Parts: sequence; C-alpha cells; structure tokens
Amino acid sequence: MHAVSSPPLALDLHYLLTVYGSDFWQAEALLGYALMMLHEAPVLTRQDIASAITMLTNPPPPLNPPYPANKLTSFLNTAGLADQIEMIKITPESMGREEMAWLWTALKADYRPTHSFQVSAVLMQPKLPTSFALPVLTTVFGARPMNPAQIGSVVPPAGRSQALPGETVTVNGAFLTGASQVVLTNARFGMRLTAAATATATSLTFQVPPDAANTYPVGMYDLAVQFLDAAGKITQTTNTLPLAIAANLPASQTATTVPTAGKLKVTIKGIAPAIWKGQSVSLGLSAQAAPFVTAQARAQPVSGAPVKALDFLFDATTPTGIDLLAVLQVDGVPSPVIVNPGVFPAPPTFGGPKVKL
Repeated sequence: MHAVSSPPLALDLHYLLTVYGSDFWQAEALLGYALMMLHEAPVLTRQDIASAITMLTNPPPPLNPPYPANKLTSFLNTAGLADQIEMIKITPESMGREEMAWLWTALKADYRPTHSFQVSAVLMQPKLPTSFALPVLTTVFGARPMNPAQIGSVVPPAGRSQALPGETVTVNGAFLTGASQVVLTNARFGMRLTAAATATATSLTFQVPPDAANTYPVGMYDLAVQFLDAAGKITQTTNTLPLAIAANLPASQTATTVPTAGKLKVTIKGIAPAIWKGQSVSLGLSAQAAPFVTAQARAQPVSGAPVKALDFLFDATTPTGIDLLAVLQVDGVPSPVIVNPGVFPAPPTFGGPKVKL
C-alpha cells in the first residue's frame, strides 16, 4: 500500500545577521546597509536561487573546484528550492534584550551588532511512492451562488475532474448574462490564457485553448469570468475557481523497457500536450485483474524544451508482458481514465489508457 499524497513540510528558518569592523561605527554602518538591501529586496526570486546554486556547483573560471568545497554542494541542484511553489521571503524578527543576551551567551562569543530575520517558507517534500485515486463518478453536493456575477462550479466534460486542451467546459453560476470571456491563470509559470465564452443567466461554456504547439503547461489553473464592454474594457470579474487541465496518454501502447542500475527504465511516448521543464510528473500503473500490480514512479527531469516522451524508473520486480491501467499525474493533475459504468450490481471497469511493459 502507498500513500495517496506526499504533502510538503513547510519550515520557517531563523537567522542572525552579524557584522564586524575595525571600528564600531564601521560595523554599524555595514549593518545599516545590509538591512536596507534586505528591505528593498525581501523576496528571493527563483532566478536568484538558481543563479546562486549555479555559482556554487558550476562556477566560472578560475574557481575550480566549485566553491565552497563541500561534499553536499553537488546535491543542491536536486533540492528543488528554486522550483518550489512558495517564494522565499525574508522578514525582520524582533528579539528582546534578554533573548539576545542568552543567545550570545550560548555562542560563547563577544557581542557584535546583530539583527534577526525569519526566512519562510522552505518546503521539504519527500519523494515517497504514492498511489493515484480513481476518478469520482458522481458528486452529491454542489455550490449555490447567491450573489450577482458569481460562479459556483466548473464542470469538465464527461463528468471528469479534469479537462483536456480543446475540450468544452461548462461553468455554472448566477447573473452571468453578458459574460464575454474566461481567464485561466497559472501563477507558478506566470501563464494567462483567455477563451471566448457563450453565456446564459446561470451558466456559460468555453473551449479550453487547444495546444498542438505546446504553448502552455498543463496543471492547475485559476478560472475567472469577465464582462467586457464594447471597447473591450473589463467591467466586471467574478470570483475564481480551480480548473485542472490534464495531459493525455494514448489509448494503448507498448512501452520501451530497459534494465538500468537495478531498476526498470520505462519510456512512455505520445504524451499530449508536452511536459514542461520544472513540472512534477509521476506515472501510476495498476492491474485490474489478477495478478494484481500497483506501481508508481517519478519521471526523469525535463532539461530543455517541452517533451512528449518521458523516462520512469520502476522497481526491477515490476511484472512485464501484461496490460496495465496507466495514469500520468502532472503537477497534481491526473490524466483521464476511460470509465465503463457497467450495469448494477456489476461494478464499473476502467478501459484505459493501457500500457504494456
């Protein structure tokens, strides 16, 4: 049995900024400059972190070997700090005189001009095997929008929990007459998509932008409905709701498998749309009949342009030669599964996509 999810551990880190100089006024002036720099740039951008890691792990000449010469330096690229969803924020933290005195006593050093800071949030997420959940077939509750120009539910096609690029999605709400367009926002990649909407008083439909040219990543998007006047100016925007846009797998394929360093490297092709660099991707395989098989593996990182083929390292004991139900999960969004409802009392079955190792 595997856990359904592997939530990250969010940590707040605490630091002391300490300075010294040959004269007291030099130390205090230096501390003032440092405080002003942190005040003007309180957020470490992803580019700042990536550049710092590059300078440590692959610095320009004449720094050779990388500085500092620490055995852990080579592992910094795998930490994912520059790609985490939360930005790293630096905020001043006040400490009383007693706390500061105890701290310097514990350090067994003479006091120097010091200021304390809190750095948050640093996310630690173990790469543990997880199992994917089968799709929800029906829901027994829903939202009732009560205010004008509000959206209450987003309904992907075929009763699924996710939509594919090019598919038509329905949005239910109230007072939606005159709504002109839908805006989809992916904060992680800084992506903003728009789509024309056809609206009535209580619902509207729109087409998720097709993506044959791989112009945007799949994942979770914030959906909002906008009203435009004749000049194209936004006159009203509704609340936001999440929309999951998924990648799709071919209905059936025989994967390429290669034994690699005690593992089984499985190559999956035909992923549409393509996977972008920095996305978290895992593949779950499951047998629907004996012998029962459940296996899950993370994709090898994408290093360049978006790709439609990915490598996964499964346990070497994973059975081969049988059809397995496959679910590709990208940034938390699973690919759709073909559902055969069946006739009661027979349970539903899942027809694909299927992968044979």
